[in-house]
Amino acid sequence: MQLFREVRNQYTQSVRKAKASFFKQKFASCSSNSKMFWDTVKSLENKSTSSQLPTALRLGNTVSTDKSAIIENFNKHFSTAGHAFLLATPTPANSSAPTTATCPSLPSFSFTQIQIADVLKELQNLDPYKSAGLDNLDPLFLKLSAAIVATPITSLFNLSFVSSKIPKDWKAAAVIPLFKGGDTLDPNCYRPISILPCLSKVFESQVNKQITDHFESHRTFSAMQSGHRCTSATLKVLNDIITAIDKRQYCAAVFIDLAKAFDSVNHRILIGRLNILGFSNDCLAWFTNYFADRVQCVKSEGLLSGPLAVSMGVPQGSILGPTLFSVYINDVALAAGDSVIHLYSDDTILYTSVPSLDTVLTNLQTSFNAIQHSFRGLQMLLNASKTKCMLFNRSLPTPARPTSITTLDCSDLEYVDNYKYLLHQFQYGTFILKANNLFHSCRSR
Repeated sequence: MQLFREVRNQYTQSVRKAKASFFKQKFASCSSNSKMFWDTVKSLENKSTSSQLPTALRLGNTVSTDKSAIIENFNKHFSTAGHAFLLATPTPANSSAPTTATCPSLPSFSFTQIQIADVLKELQNLDPYKSAGLDNLDPLFLKLSAAIVATPITSLFNLSFVSSKIPKDWKAAAVIPLFKGGDTLDPNCYRPISILPCLSKVFESQVNKQITDHFESHRTFSAMQSGHRCTSATLKVLNDIITAIDKRQYCAAVFIDLAKAFDSVNHRILIGRLNILGFSNDCLAWFTNYFADRVQCVKSEGLLSGPLAVSMGVPQGSILGPTLFSVYINDVALAAGDSVIHLYSDDTILYTSVPSLDTVLTNLQTSFNAIQHSFRGLQMLLNASKTKCMLFNRSLPTPARPTSITTLDCSDLEYVDNYKYLLHQFQYGTFILKANNLFHSCRSR
């Protein structure tokens, strides 16, 4: 067995060296001829990505069984996912975008030149098993030829900053429908997995680092946002609820679910947010171009749908998407009033605690109303059927049917005994034991 491992490792190393040598020789011969360089790139085959299509799909009142029609219908459904708010509220909403926190001391932000060494490191760290985007540029090729292509790629990135333009090929996504469970005929039961061009993700990684470094150094994000740090988000919520229970207070929470949150981002509102945060005119022009002319195609079983424009949302599967979404919803926390709101990506929990049950529910309802208006101002639609309430208490009298928390549309939210928030289970009856165990396990990481 040991001999087998040694031979296998030697074989793997030999294959890698041979591939690296092949790419180096291939591109060294055309390093001074850009046309030959890109012809060589296009001649390289990419790995294919496939998924199994359903045998039939329903869109509206029509059920399609032809696979070509199915991928076209998937694309129509996914490309308009962000229009949920506009479809649900055909007349202008009375809500306005949430008040923006003023940042008088925040200096302006401008892009700085990207360094070759940083791009080289990104290319060398690429996962060679990831799929290529619609540009067919394979990450394995970029990884193996990193030392050769890092310099021209860096020049291309910096030229994008100067011109405030992004190549159109980098704004095209291949979408794969992944079944989540439920009715196989219903396109809402499929999650769109976007595959973006590899170079666009390398570029966005560099842009995202500049932006997040700026935000973190100036504490731009609300204290109620954990961005994408799941552990800190969970610990904050757990600590607050446990503290309230230890004080023998009632604690009530609303777990807020938004319909197609990432797909619903309004680009005009987001650009306005970046402007208020001190982004330079060149940066605003770059982001305006970043959102313009984005398209997607559905790809599955060797079939590719026609391209459709995507006019809303932050690109799912992108590096910048989560950061831009955090910017978009950052000031929602200002509407929480006497309650506490915690935002982690598109997972939101609103909670409050006082000794009186009636007071805690009244305060929670008031805050929930204000939060709903803020989300409506951002053109984000509440998914009432998936938004739930929960009461946390220990040895305190609780009526069998507490006063309902309602939406602005007068729908009663369901009280639940357990809810999965940030991959952790909140459970009514045994909350203290589960929470303390989770609290200590998180701290030990």
